[in-house]
Amino acid sequence: VQLQASGGGLVQAGGSLRLSCAASGITFSNYNAAWYRQAPGEQRELVAAITNGGVKTYDDSVKGRFTISRDNAANTVYLQMNSLNSEDTAVYYCNVRRMVPLRNYWGQGTQVTVSS
Repeated sequence: VQLQASGGGLVQAGGSLRLSCAASGITFSNYNAAWYRQAPGEQRELVAAITNGGVKTYDDSVKGRFTISRDNAANTVYLQMNSLNSEDTAVYYCNVRRMVPLRNYWGQGTQVTVSS
């Protein structure tokens, strides 16, 4: 199983980035997917999640600015990030999970840096 995250980078405050996470080795449509982030010295936190049925949830800090989506045909989950600010600076990780049977996989992380 491999999750390949991409799309991170350096952006000015107010800018946008789109993260992608391509999955291989699993039947992606059977999995819930999510994006987490971890800032230096902080715990990893959930940013946004999407179920295999397409139900989306967001952390309050990103509501209205970030959009999670998935393309099951492409085995990919996306995170569109708009109106970025310095507090969004972190390493972003994609995650896929299913409960029966229990499976949980992480991508390698992609750095997002927002300059003020």
